[in-house]
Amino acid sequence: MRRALSLLVAAVALAGCDQMATQPREHVYGRSALFPNGMSMQAPPDGALARGDLETQAMLQTRPPLTPALLARGQARYAIYCAVCHDAAGYGQGVVPSRGYPQPPSFHSARLRAASSRHIVDVITNGYGVMYAYRDRVIPADRWAIAAYIRALQLSQAAPVAKLAPAEQARLAADRGL
Repeated sequence: MRRALSLLVAAVALAGCDQMATQPREHVYGRSALFPNGMSMQAPPDGALARGDLETQAMLQTRPPLTPALLARGQARYAIYCAVCHDAAGYGQGVVPSRGYPQPPSFHSARLRAASSRHIVDVITNGYGVMYAYRDRVIPADRWAIAAYIRALQLSQAAPVAKLAPAEQARLAADRGL
């Protein structure tokens, strides 16, 4: 008896599943009398967040501590995502602009030296000018790592000679033929 009852319940459940496949539905871009604007596709309500948005926003608001590991990660991510346009040293003379695309600004310009690291992270996230957004390609922690590496690039290209160790100053003078 139990077995027969189980088979009957299973048969009814399977019959019900077929109704779900053939139930009436609205076409995504079609008209619908259900909503006041007459469209079946609706915008999400104000204040709605996609799954994971709160965690992503928190990661973007919190700048990680500057460590050698962060700079190494930034250098690796910069080589993958940024160097093709901005070149390895950050002057904006990468492979992509050499093929006729617009040349990005140099990270060593006065404007970008004065820009905050937050600005660099925002540009990576949302894009700027002809640069498109990398929010779906670069995770938030890596955006901060890239910004830290760009700061290191800027420092490497404009470090005051007086801040170098005496041995490094002598080597630099010898390289310049002074």
